[in-house]
Amino acid sequence: MDNTEVLVGLDIGTTKVVCIIGRKNEFGKIEILGLGRTDSFGVMRGVVANINKTVDAITKSVKIAQEQSGYDIKSVFVGIAGQHIKCVQSRGSLVRENGTDEVIGEEDIHKLISDMYKLNIDPGDRIIHVLPQEFTVDNELGIKDPIGMSGNRIEANFHIVTGQIAAAKNINRCVEHSNLEVANLVLEPLASAASVLSEEEKEAGIALVDIGGGTTDIAIFHNGIIRHTAVIPFGGNIVTEDIKEGCSVMRRQAEQLKIKFGSALALKSMENEMISIAGLKGRKHKEVSVKTLASIIQSRMEEIIEEVLHEIKVSGYLDKLIGGIVITGGGSQLRNLKQLVEYLTGFDCRIGYPTEHLTKGVIPELMHPMYATSIGLILKGYEELEDQMSDLSDEKFTQFNAQQPLNWFSKIFDKSKKWFENDQVGEFK
Repeated sequence: MDNTEVLVGLDIGTTKVVCIIGRKNEFGKIEILGLGRTDSFGVMRGVVANINKTVDAITKSVKIAQEQSGYDIKSVFVGIAGQHIKCVQSRGSLVRENGTDEVIGEEDIHKLISDMYKLNIDPGDRIIHVLPQEFTVDNELGIKDPIGMSGNRIEANFHIVTGQIAAAKNINRCVEHSNLEVANLVLEPLASAASVLSEEEKEAGIALVDIGGGTTDIAIFHNGIIRHTAVIPFGGNIVTEDIKEGCSVMRRQAEQLKIKFGSALALKSMENEMISIAGLKGRKHKEVSVKTLASIIQSRMEEIIEEVLHEIKVSGYLDKLIGGIVITGGGSQLRNLKQLVEYLTGFDCRIGYPTEHLTKGVIPELMHPMYATSIGLILKGYEELEDQMSDLSDEKFTQFNAQQPLNWFSKIFDKSKKWFENDQVGEFK
């Protein structure tokens, strides 16, 4: 297997930093070569709040992954989230010269996308993703892929994701201080969707809900196209804080209570079932009712699910989600959460595991929803790599040095550094 096929996903989360090294085999499955995971103390609600602590966590997770894989990491695909993320819909058009003589090519689509980066957006924000939806060619509507067609005028609807330049720069700064390069920033719900959703689900209509430590990310698909993205500034951490206050326990104890005994449905808890918790030094044990614990968790999860349902309504696809809802992320493992989601929304629901795209025989730890984003980052990296390769001639491709794994990403994505340094996120192509 060629070294140049090795990609790295870096998920900088509120509770954890995960670094995964992987490569695609001949069957299109991802073989995991290294996994590094450390606790995160420098991120709040998906946004870097302390550079030094975040750099320390990145460095540790990368070191673990490198030691497992034997690869020297140079470049990473990094996820971005946070409540500053917004999405807008826009429409662009392009009039082609000699449209009837030459078929529509990739350069025409790239021109349309490039024009979208020139849109006026809120001060302090920059465009992160421009995602094409349906195309129109000479008034012929509903075209998903116009390449190869003839036509004078191309129009397209775009889903545009924006975020704060300061948040993007802080992520880049943390990665650079860890002696790495950012191959590209990827919106986390898009990465999670790549790892847990099937093409059939995206076609039928589906809402992905990624419940992380600091945020809950949403991505809605219909007819195979991304329709809506959103980030809710609540996640598993706020549930832990509620337990800490409601049960008068330490935060560490609250997290353990949530994981080991927590439930999203109070009705399924026994009235007389109690949990004994060790007290502080020299103090008596404390007892917590399992039903009280479940009631605290259910109240907060209902609030999060209501926000999710609101975003689905805002998207305009409330009546079009045949596939229902897929929940993933670390918070999706909460007992009886699936049933609560189905009860409050009326949609079918399943837990999304990032195992479909992995080779057989992976370590059991990876078969957990908390790794959906980091594995998805590798998948999105391969998507971008394939797009970049289509723009490079075979002659240029052979110039890459296969003896230096991952270094050639800096050649493919050489604009990414200028993207941040010049404060021109919206101009990254």
